[in-house]
Amino acid sequence: MSLNQMDLSVLFSSSKYIRDLPMPELRKDPIVGRWVIIATDRAKRPITPKFEPALRDGAESCPFCEGSEHQTPQEILSYRDRGSAPNQKGWRVRVVPNKFPALQIEGDLQKRGEGIYDKMNGIGAHEVIIECPHHEVTMATLSEDNIREVLWVYRDRLVDLKKDPRLVYGMVFKNVGAAAGASLEHTHSQLIVTPIVPINVWEEMSGSLEFFNYRGRCIYCDMIHQEMAQEKRVVLDTTNFLAFSPYASRFPFETWILPKIHSSHFENIQKNEVDELGGVLKTILLKLESALDRPAYNYIIHTAPFDTQLLPHYHWHIEVIPRLTRVAGFEWGTGFYINPVPPEQAALYLRETAVDLNAIPR
Repeated sequence: MSLNQMDLSVLFSSSKYIRDLPMPELRKDPIVGRWVIIATDRAKRPITPKFEPALRDGAESCPFCEGSEHQTPQEILSYRDRGSAPNQKGWRVRVVPNKFPALQIEGDLQKRGEGIYDKMNGIGAHEVIIECPHHEVTMATLSEDNIREVLWVYRDRLVDLKKDPRLVYGMVFKNVGAAAGASLEHTHSQLIVTPIVPINVWEEMSGSLEFFNYRGRCIYCDMIHQEMAQEKRVVLDTTNFLAFSPYASRFPFETWILPKIHSSHFENIQKNEVDELGGVLKTILLKLESALDRPAYNYIIHTAPFDTQLLPHYHWHIEVIPRLTRVAGFEWGTGFYINPVPPEQAALYLRETAVDLNAIPR
């Protein structure tokens, strides 16, 4: 049974995982100042099964599968076998413009005002990264080498789009499952590049700068050191990366992946880091899929804006967010989130979920 069809508390039916708080806790995110309510009693609410329509493709008709290149716009970039031609078979990872873009690459910004209102033309880039030529519905089934190439494509596209003076911020994100916003099931990511810094990123940068100005240290680096010392929220600890459930997690089983060495821009990632991150990302996704019965999820790469130099106060990171609960009126009205699973429990459950990196989950 899917977690979308049962109580979250079923996960913690063993006393090993039960640690009910004596009362709900309010926890403050140290970066942006956002408050989260950790309310374990909410996990006991039955979640009404919800029907999610099948996504719009199958292996026979999928526009992202090898051999269907004519069904997508002309490719922008691809990693290919030697001798293969663009927009033909022989690719391993392929980037195409989104067929229904949120922003368009052609034109001028033409910033202007209308009384108290500001506006500009919707200039930017919206691209799709097709992660493999064969029909797979989850990145967790891909080989580590394949995932490493996907990460390199992310880096290559950010480096290229950074050259455009109109563009300021690039966000790589992934939607898996209808509940997470995916409309095609073939595993893919997206990149949207905007002429302004998104408000969520601005709040992170402002909060981390305030901490740096006060203490002279990067708050993300401090977070890494504290989580490694305490260990109770750590999911995976490797040579160059730490994956953990953040102290003020907004969602059940929310997991962050941070490089241990300070770096503000994802596009500056080094080869040894990509080599390791491929295994880290695969492990985290396998753990989430195995522990939570393959939930819908999003992941987002948070990185510094194009028009900034190396920032001592900001730290790029990946946020992985399973879609196990809904954002409703209280969250929209207050900016608070209600999370029924304490991150300490979530981290313990994921940490003890064994996975085989060579196995293909079905």
